[in-house]
Amino acid sequence: MAAVHGPIVVGADGSEGAAPAVRWAALEAASRGVPLHIVCATGLDTWGAKLSPDSVVQRVLDIGLDTVERAAAQAEEQAPGLRVTSKVSRDGAAPALLGEAGDDGLIVVGSRGAGGFSALLLGSVGLRVAACATAPVVVVRGTPDHVTTGVVLVAARDERDLDVMRFAAQTADRRKASLRVLSAYTYYQYAGSMVPLLGDLTEVAEQQASSIARLIAPVRDEFPDLTVTSELVRAHSPAGALVDESAHADLVVVGARRPAHAPGTPLGRVVHAVLHHAHCPVAVVPYGERHRPGD
Repeated sequence: MAAVHGPIVVGADGSEGAAPAVRWAALEAASRGVPLHIVCATGLDTWGAKLSPDSVVQRVLDIGLDTVERAAAQAEEQAPGLRVTSKVSRDGAAPALLGEAGDDGLIVVGSRGAGGFSALLLGSVGLRVAACATAPVVVVRGTPDHVTTGVVLVAARDERDLDVMRFAAQTADRRKASLRVLSAYTYYQYAGSMVPLLGDLTEVAEQQASSIARLIAPVRDEFPDLTVTSELVRAHSPAGALVDESAHADLVVVGARRPAHAPGTPLGRVVHAVLHHAHCPVAVVPYGERHRPGD
């Protein structure tokens, strides 16, 4: 399910946040040997009917065409020889990106688009795409001076994370990077009388370590040349631990554990926090029930 066989699809809207996403997507497409598809969503099918005269609609389309052309030039400069295609969509941003990627592509978005406020850590489009996609999504965030570490960091808990682990391992192997597996579990400092119900923390740690060992074993077999390290940490906040460690990684990979019957487009609390606060790009690998947004 996490395998990427289709194109890398990146959103471009001419914003400051989109440019790093286009450059990251170009390098990713080149490393995978797949095309890069640039999409600029205009939303005309939603609100275009309110525009008058027709020349205004055409102006919006012209701006979109200029946007994808400039993004294509950025991509080709970043990865010379890369096959680049583009589309100006009349759809909204999230539906346009989801539709172009399908189930076997990879979607790349910036951390904040043209409509975002500087105080927002992640724009609504990025959240919506990450919550709804049936393909992996990478939100490109972090600072321009982030130092390359040669580490792909993956969050894992048990065997259900095998697809997430495999995606991270494939990415690390292709980049000649190392893979660091981080598993965090919480403890209850103020549990009081409920402590006996929580079981022995040592036993919890041992069970968690055993689960991670079983998870890593097939990945080591599949990628024998990949350096894989594992760390089990006890923390007040698994999300906080991941955010802290993201400062020492080039990419954080997390799985989207979506409740089967939750309303809206839910993301787990850990994924939500990492998407907002990580110091480097974040890949969200989906599994479980899917939600398709309207426009």
